Amino acid sequence: MHRATEIWVRCVVLAAGAALPLLAGAASCKQPVYLTFDTGHMGVAPWVAEVLKRQDVRVTFFAAHEKTQQGDGSLGEHWAPWWRERALEGHAFATHTWDHAYWRGDLGTPDKPLFKIRPSSGEQVGQNLVWTPAVYCENLQRAARRLQALTGQAPLPLFRAPGGKTSPALLSAAKACGWTHVGWSAAGFLGDELPSDSHPNAALLQKALKNIRSGDVLMAHLGIWSRQDPWAPAVLEPLIVGLKAKGFCFATLREHPQYRAVMAQQPLSGTGVQPSGK
Repeated sequence: MHRATEIWVRCVVLAAGAALPLLAGAASCKQPVYLTFDTGHMGVAPWVAEVLKRQDVRVTFFAAHEKTQQGDGSLGEHWAPWWRERALEGHAFATHTWDHAYWRGDLGTPDKPLFKIRPSSGEQVGQNLVWTPAVYCENLQRAARRLQALTGQAPLPLFRAPGGKTSPALLSAAKACGWTHVGWSAAGFLGDELPSDSHPNAALLQKALKNIRSGDVLMAHLGIWSRQDPWAPAVLEPLIVGLKAKGFCFATLREHPQYRAVMAQQPLSGTGVQPSGK
């Protein structure tokens, strides 16, 4: 973190903390926001976990098996203890596809859709592929099965397509095998994947605190390779503290009213994974 940014962030934390209402342990969440994290290189994952625990905040993690700075991938054995600890703390989990597979376009016909896919992880990284709905569903399900093995709890019957890129045909195919897509709110795009020279952390923090509203789904990552000045160490805690000071509270997507009906659905087709209804 740049020195000037670090000093500015510390001032924000202290000022917001002084005005923080006593929301911890509140009986109900009156103005919820839904903080979510997608996987990435996992370089800031330990620090993110420390902040969430210190601030008593629960989030939803969308996980793919991505290349990491340390270990054998974000859903590999190296990170298994990290995922188990997050489950014990009460966080929620959902699939982000196994291969971090980007949708690039539709092919086929309405009756027999096909999808242009480009994985950014896995054995076929960087290749332009054509997947059937069944292949796409299996990629979603593979990440879900691994999450359940790591956390001991069923993932939510939700998914996030990498980059948020989808089509009606893709969403319909995923829905048919038990998955409902979750994107993010316009103000909830926290900007951690943007270039840090043109989008400095201090500006991203100010923008988020100004624009986020109750009910918004927020999105960040557990590490972005391209960003030179990492977002999480500078922004995450002052963002949480600042939102609490404005009367917001944090909930997982288990509590999101739009997805409550989804939580009660039957086991996901072909996975053996029981959706979590917590």
